[in-house]
Amino acid sequence: MKKIFFFFSFLFILFSFTEKKHPYHVGSVEINYNSKSKTFEVTGRFFLDDLENGLGKKYGKPFHFNDVKYKAQINEALKNYSAEYFKLKTDNQFLKINYVGYEEDSESVNVYLESEKVENPKKVEAAVSFLYNLFDDQINLVHIIVNGNRKSEKLTYPNRYLFQQL
Repeated sequence: MKKIFFFFSFLFILFSFTEKKHPYHVGSVEINYNSKSKTFEVTGRFFLDDLENGLGKKYGKPFHFNDVKYKAQINEALKNYSAEYFKLKTDNQFLKINYVGYEEDSESVNVYLESEKVENPKKVEAAVSFLYNLFDDQINLVHIIVNGNRKSEKLTYPNRYLFQQL
């Protein structure tokens, strides 16, 4: 987690000194099983401009994260977008994923999701294709964490699948 934060911090600092768009299309998705709530807590982190453009391309209208008048529209769009571009299965059963909300700063957006309850998953499969509708060079760094066991992988368009056998 600290490595991811450091990586994104480094990228944000590096690209904040230029007026050009960032040349890399990268996001991260952490899928963490919470044994107390028996749910998967999911956090997706993306560059703000990439997510605005991805939503705009998908839904055919502009989105502006740092403008409060778009908040309801963004919440609805992210709920639908996440449902289409993120799937989670445990033990060969798809889980219902609930959109929780988002937070943004000047450079990035965190999207929060949570699964329905599941008891002691033995196999976790994820299909992650955030921003694949916008970039054919999109990279999503995906981390699945269950009971301290971590599986991380770099998914590059069009690859979208990752699984962890426990």
